[in-house]
Amino acid sequence: MFTQEFKKAIQELPSAEKDKLIFRLLKKDQDLIKRLHFELVDTETVEDKRIAFEKVMLKKIDHFTEQFYSVGYLLQDTRYVSGDISAHVKITKDKFGEISLNIKMLNHLLLLNNERIQIQSYTKAYTMCIYVIARAFKILILIKAIDDDYFLDFKEDLEKLGILIGKNSLLMKTAINNGLNVNWLISAEIPEDIVAIHKEIRANGFLK
Repeated sequence: MFTQEFKKAIQELPSAEKDKLIFRLLKKDQDLIKRLHFELVDTETVEDKRIAFEKVMLKKIDHFTEQFYSVGYLLQDTRYVSGDISAHVKITKDKFGEISLNIKMLNHLLLLNNERIQIQSYTKAYTMCIYVIARAFKILILIKAIDDDYFLDFKEDLEKLGILIGKNSLLMKTAINNGLNVNWLISAEIPEDIVAIHKEIRANGFLK
């Protein structure tokens, strides 16, 4: 994208001109501003940010659960929360948090709303069920990619997620139909080839 000649020309610009260009470019990228602010100015650690974010996230789930209108709106609100997690990870590079926050999001969501999902017709609940199962797959893949030293930190929450899915016949039906073995969650025994398994399932038209 950038030639050596172009890079050299930028490097040779006067400092004041470089500063003007940097601030002009930053105005167009809010995510980059937040990331640089976190890395250069913020006194909070990644863990501090994660803990604060988790509290806000759980309150958001409480709020839209109290305002429940339909499973469709429940899914929409959950996707907004998922987007917030992605933004947190993008700003902080919090790979541990990407896993822990996604698990806690699903666990809290299902703890409060499992019965509401369960009583729907499968047609109405299908998109929500696919979302949960696809997100569970993503969590397993992320855990497999992280340092083994962190694995035990997720074991308890993984078991909770597996149990919550197991209590919901619609979620279990979706898991079985889309190749997710819930025992991987309950026993925290993730297949070594989970990435290949997931890729093949997607290639065969599932998880959609």
